[in-house]
Amino acid sequence: MFLDESGFMLQPLVRRTWAPRGQTPILSEWDRRDRLSVISAITVSPRRRRLGLYFDILDHNIDTDDFETFIEHVLRRVQRRIVLVLDRYSVHRSGVARLLRRFPKRVQVEWLPAYAPDLNPVEQVWNRAKRVDLVNYVPDDVLALGQAAAASICRTRSQQHLLRAFFERCKLKL
Repeated sequence: MFLDESGFMLQPLVRRTWAPRGQTPILSEWDRRDRLSVISAITVSPRRRRLGLYFDILDHNIDTDDFETFIEHVLRRVQRRIVLVLDRYSVHRSGVARLLRRFPKRVQVEWLPAYAPDLNPVEQVWNRAKRVDLVNYVPDDVLALGQAAAASICRTRSQQHLLRAFFERCKLKL
């Protein structure tokens, strides 16, 4: 199971777009710094190689307790031993120590090399959400941002071929 976190800001990611000559699109937004934190994990079933995508959206920065709660949620859904593949974020390191004490027979941990986001397929979930689905999107408030982010991740979750492409992009074989 690959896991990662990301933040979604109320400030839109602005990209060029096509428009009729003389009708430049205008994004009406103001200087807002509110944000949401999202934690997500991609699971691979051992026999059928079916991919699953789990996520949670929080209105604060993710801490060790949030990380541990999320893993517990996934463990309840998966019902078997998991191998966590994580980067070396401090929340992961402290959370893993707790998880290994609580679930020594259900959790195994493998660490990604330092500064290697290109090896984590969950990074592609963030890339798709931010740079494809929510590009030039100006939410009214954090509730609208959360709904849009959840809708984007749910659309991604429902497309097995897309999740497989994330692994291919990372040059990982399933």
